[in-house]
Amino acid sequence: MDQDFAQPALFSPSLPYGQSLTFSLRIQGNEKDILDRISRGFPLHNNLLGIGEPLLRTGKAFVPGLSTFPSYSGPGFSIPSTQEALWVLVSGKDRTDVFDRTGEILSLLDRDFHLRDAMETFSYDGGKDLTGYVDGTENPPVQDRPSVALLSGERGLAGSSFVAVQRWEHDLVHFRSRPEEEQDRVIGRRKATNEEIPDAPVSAHIRRSDQESFSPPATMFRRSMPWARGDRQGLEFIAFARSLSAFDRILRRMAGLEDGIPDALFSFSRPLTGGYYWCPPVRQERLDFSWVDRNPART
Repeated sequence: MDQDFAQPALFSPSLPYGQSLTFSLRIQGNEKDILDRISRGFPLHNNLLGIGEPLLRTGKAFVPGLSTFPSYSGPGFSIPSTQEALWVLVSGKDRTDVFDRTGEILSLLDRDFHLRDAMETFSYDGGKDLTGYVDGTENPPVQDRPSVALLSGERGLAGSSFVAVQRWEHDLVHFRSRPEEEQDRVIGRRKATNEEIPDAPVSAHIRRSDQESFSPPATMFRRSMPWARGDRQGLEFIAFARSLSAFDRILRRMAGLEDGIPDALFSFSRPLTGGYYWCPPVRQERLDFSWVDRNPART
């Protein structure tokens, strides 16, 4: 089964603390040597790793379906691309656990990579966004998540996954100043019951991002977590899928590029970062980069 080759942290139960890290290449070294060092040394327990196009391009390799995160703009907002070479998600039972795991990973990667961004994440109120609404309501059932998130096929691809990572910053003061009924119509659900509003506005987030409304469905498995730093806060959106087109189609609709109607989410939140990454499979308890090693870029 493809799930047997997935990075174990992808489907493991969510832990209450985490850290999302992105890295750029420090030097233009030999891609094969870099990937070999990562494969031999990366600690798989409670950690996830994805590689981006900037890393693949150093060795003129390719992974079918991997692309650079796009940038879009809409009325009064922009959706930036901050694509990096490498992304790591660290999870832990407490902040001490996350701190120690992060240090181990930074030591492993320091020779080849420069840490560009780090954001601590945490579970809020039993799995809610900081707005108070349940996050990931449309996630597939546990038994269906491998078929939603994992690629099949040849060795080196089977068990791998694509991930979209996008940080959103919320203006909670503004959002909370609005009546709860108005908040509900922005999201498209009742905060008190998590029930979908039948007559939600077409701009409501739930209608803009409804996975089943696309053909084929834009199905994904979300593992998003809130973040807070000083007086700023928001959501680290993390979603896994067999194809990045699922996320891209939703993002275009949210921006109003289909019909000119932007997502009401932009009325109180804005994206700060965006990156697409490929999470390689695992063989013999090591990250398996064999697909990259034997598949040079197609010209």
